[in-house]
Amino acid sequence: MRHHILLVLHLLAASIWVGGHLFLSIRFLPEAIKKRDASILKNFKGKFEPVGMPSLLILVITGIMMAYDFDVTFTKWFSFSNAIEKVVSTKLILLLTTMVMAICADIFVFPKLKSDRLLPASLLIITVTVIGVTLLILGSLVRIGGF
Repeated sequence: MRHHILLVLHLLAASIWVGGHLFLSIRFLPEAIKKRDASILKNFKGKFEPVGMPSLLILVITGIMMAYDFDVTFTKWFSFSNAIEKVVSTKLILLLTTMVMAICADIFVFPKLKSDRLLPASLLIITVTVIGVTLLILGSLVRIGGF
């Protein structure tokens, strides 16, 4: 029962995190590019972060707890020795990549974001969205034993 509760929390948090980035990529990014208006992206970021960042934290916590349920403990991270460890390790690498990109976005991209220079933010948004969808797909592979 514990694992199922963790899974439901994980899926709800993933819905917010991945759904928010898909919505940003599909709805707001094209509008910002078309109108050449950086404020569209800044406004979305300001409204999404209070919900998105806690969901990311929930994803990390529940993901680690569920990995332990599959006996993928800290000492087995990045060992890639069985199918589930491959999924967990790949997800951890993608998570770390996402975290580095989030730090770069907060320090370098968004503070300097101008309407005539949307390319760096666009690339960042699309990359984080693709990573989020990839994490979701990888998580679904656990049900069938990994890859």
